[in-house]
Amino acid sequence: MERIAVDLEGRPYDICLGQGLIATAGALLTPYARDGRVLIVTDTHVGQYVLPQFAASLQDAGLSYAAHLLPAGEGAKSWAELERLVDWLLGEHVERSDHIIALGGGVVGDITGFAAHIVKRGCRFVQVPTTLLAQVDSSVGGKTAINSAAGKNLVGAFHQPALVIIDPDVLETLPRRELGAGYAEVVKYGLIDAPEFFDWCEANIDAFMAGDAEARRYAIARSVEAKARIVAADEQELTGVRALLNLGHTFGHALEAETGYSEKLLHGEAVAAGMALAFRYSVRRGHCADDEAVRVAAHLDKARLPTTLRAAHVDASGDRLVEHMLHDKKKSGGTLPFLLVNGIGKTFLAKDVDLADMADFLDAERDR
Repeated sequence: MERIAVDLEGRPYDICLGQGLIATAGALLTPYARDGRVLIVTDTHVGQYVLPQFAASLQDAGLSYAAHLLPAGEGAKSWAELERLVDWLLGEHVERSDHIIALGGGVVGDITGFAAHIVKRGCRFVQVPTTLLAQVDSSVGGKTAINSAAGKNLVGAFHQPALVIIDPDVLETLPRRELGAGYAEVVKYGLIDAPEFFDWCEANIDAFMAGDAEARRYAIARSVEAKARIVAADEQELTGVRALLNLGHTFGHALEAETGYSEKLLHGEAVAAGMALAFRYSVRRGHCADDEAVRVAAHLDKARLPTTLRAAHVDASGDRLVEHMLHDKKKSGGTLPFLLVNGIGKTFLAKDVDLADMADFLDAERDR
């Protein structure tokens, strides 16, 4: 097992990474149990495929548990499900000293973390991510939220986990499409500031997708190390360093909004299309060479990820997509910052994007 530290002042925690950790998680969680019992939040899919093995590990460690099942999918990040979850936690007599276990993908981690933040003015929680996207991104860094009618993740809080347990073996239960969606976030770390990691992704994508254990372990470890470093430098996006993690997300969230936050376009797929758009828009502004944008799109295409509006099932006007962007939570002082690039591994925050020009660009993208 490998331990990766998230070095936050006063609230450090470890990411435990290793094959087979779901089967031995009980031993890791014993210090986080109260009176030999833990509360688990999961969803109907994970409840079927992962919870039985996870529960067996708890039993082996002498722990008992109660579990709350959310419906699978993005729709679970809602006010109604948050209310149902909080009522369940209170019914189970949750205490402030408890550590609630989030066993699942990004949706489960987001809503569980937010519930832990607000119930009884704050409980602790543990992330046990079961999707690639959650393992390399959403389980680390403390961003928790639910969606609202106005947009994605607009109601939430920063609430760091006490521990993250990552078992790459659970990725075997993922459909190929879900694996690809998570891979978009892996590639993102290379595009932000690690061109050598993007080179590695290009060389190892076939092994990764085929289930090569070492390739998957390395990709996950590099990803969480990068995120831990960035989060430790700028936990709440106050200096702009953490904002780099949003490469592709402003575009991507607009695409998700246009497709109704549905299975039509998964979050990682939207991020992939958003990164391709960010590179092409950077070319338009003269920041980036065209061959760099072509190279990125080719790699995402190889991962079976969308790189155009058409492939993302979006045919909205540029004005409509910009309107979605205006609901972005990163908007401040009337300005909407965008993550653009000077090339692979050279991401920067631009605060001077003309939204009319952006709308024109997106209109032109509809013909790709």
